[in-house]
Amino acid sequence: MFGSLATWVPSFFLLTLAMKFWMEPKGYRLRSAIWKLVLAAVTLAAIFFSYDSLKGIEPGVSVLVVLMSLKILEAHTAREFQVMVMIAWVLCLCGFFLSQDLVIALCLLAGFALLLVALVQFHGGLSPGSFWPPVGATFKLLAQAAPLVVLLFLLFPRINTGFRFEIDLRSAASGFSDRLSPGSIASLTNSPDIAFRAEFPDRKTRPPGPMYWRGVVMWHCEGMEWRAPYAPAPSPNSSTQSPGDKAIRQRITIAPHDGRWMFALDRPFEVPPKAMLARGNYLWSVQPIRKTRRYEVVSSSEVTGKELRPREREEALEVPASISPAVRELAQSWIAQNSDPRAIVSSALQYFRTQRFRYSLSPGEYKKNDLDQFLFHRRIGFCEHYATSFATLMRLAGIPARVVVGYLGGEYNDLGRFFLVRQSDTHAWCEVWLPDSGWTRVDPTSAVAPGRASLDLNSFLARRIASGDMEARRSAFVTQLTQSAIFTNIRLAWETLNYEWDTRVLGFDADVQESLLASVGIASHRPFLLITETLFIAAALLVIYAGWMQLRTRSRVDRVKALYERFCRKAARLGVRRSTWEGPADFSRRAAQLLPNESERIRQISNTYIALRYSPKSATIIDDRFAKEVREFAAHSRR
Repeated sequence: MFGSLATWVPSFFLLTLAMKFWMEPKGYRLRSAIWKLVLAAVTLAAIFFSYDSLKGIEPGVSVLVVLMSLKILEAHTAREFQVMVMIAWVLCLCGFFLSQDLVIALCLLAGFALLLVALVQFHGGLSPGSFWPPVGATFKLLAQAAPLVVLLFLLFPRINTGFRFEIDLRSAASGFSDRLSPGSIASLTNSPDIAFRAEFPDRKTRPPGPMYWRGVVMWHCEGMEWRAPYAPAPSPNSSTQSPGDKAIRQRITIAPHDGRWMFALDRPFEVPPKAMLARGNYLWSVQPIRKTRRYEVVSSSEVTGKELRPREREEALEVPASISPAVRELAQSWIAQNSDPRAIVSSALQYFRTQRFRYSLSPGEYKKNDLDQFLFHRRIGFCEHYATSFATLMRLAGIPARVVVGYLGGEYNDLGRFFLVRQSDTHAWCEVWLPDSGWTRVDPTSAVAPGRASLDLNSFLARRIASGDMEARRSAFVTQLTQSAIFTNIRLAWETLNYEWDTRVLGFDADVQESLLASVGIASHRPFLLITETLFIAAALLVIYAGWMQLRTRSRVDRVKALYERFCRKAARLGVRRSTWEGPADFSRRAAQLLPNESERIRQISNTYIALRYSPKSATIIDDRFAKEVREFAAHSRR
């Protein structure tokens, strides 16, 4: 909970736990009601000042953690121990509210199981050192509960649209926003957070060419700062687009980011449900994406919509008045050489390629009016610096231009057969309007960093480091370890497990459940009827299991007792009957007196029986010996 709650809350819990280990042997505990009230008031006030409210998931969980901490300090009875276990189980559920990642789920499952182990040990009256017996009992209980859990998970009607809870993600980091400023993407190069995962159902390999994942199109230019429209308008070409011969179907699972942008390869033309195709040919969600979302989209690399409306042309040529004369002269020099738009684009790329521009993850700080610094002096930058400056130069040269922000590349997972795109793969590029081909993608970063378009960022940086073009950001040992085959296979397997967890468990929403129910022929049932059927099946399974356990654990015939009863019946035939109140020792003494010829054998059988009843450690050996003696006595009595 350290990553979700205020740091002092779980720290306070650990402090009280440590104090309890010190207090318990000495017999100390928190007894004063006044001190309890004071501590409760102080901690509640601290929670209020930490979150500015007592409402919400984080403040509510913090209150439970604090109450649990105070309960630890005052607990000293068996009832309070059981109450603490119950509260701890509730905290496990609250931990799942805070994060539904697979690693968190596994940790919570381990905590839940250990709490059950403690409760089994407590009620079993076992010594503190006996660890494995309660662990075995816990595994049996969890195994017995697993079928019911699976049944309820699959069949119980979904009230919400998924198993993932909607959590406030206003503070969540995202790969980009609707505003692009110098350094905004470079700051994400070390981010391992997952942006989305993509599958290509119709292909066994990756699609040809570089994978540009389109996110947001930005029109408003402020030098080296660009931004997208605050309220995107629908694309006028969305209803007339056609896939052509190069359609690529993608199945994308996007991570929650609290924004509305969705991603697809250039250029999407089929709109998923609850989304629209915005002006600029990018996907825009109707609602903010606050939970994992899975959708299918079809894209085509063919350019569509080769007509530019006058209003769009005007908007795609706007430049701020603060542009310096030197920058304007640079753009005019390209026009003077050749006024053809394609020639101007080639001249601009050649300028970046030949004027010693450098590609760097840490280019330093730029401001929105530092275009002169970037183009004529420092000449070092990341993708956003090259994209924004190139688009501004194109507008100065009279070519409509816009900036596109999304992701480039992705790491392919051979086990799960999907591409993993991280926040570090965030990329910016340009699109210019050419009369004969419409909006055409131009990536000026490729002029400075050849090969970036065909690789994800981590692979590209590893290749640059290996060739000596860039210094390593970590030690050679760590780099070699992360690139080893064993480490890579483990990482890919873990990513595949996370993907299956997100899609199969957290992504099991109402639509997936409806498809499952349709496959078994009960899709048309109403929710109330489905709940009744589910509970009936669960009850039937419980009855069957209870009957099976009853048959397994029913009182079996005690072999030793049966043999002793046989011995008593044999003795009765010889004239010695056993009274109901007589114990084995008394009966054996009386039988030995009445049957002097059998006295020694009777005494041996009695002693063996008594030893067996009170010495279970050697049960097998004594049992066999006792059976042999009874058989010999029976044979001798017949003679």
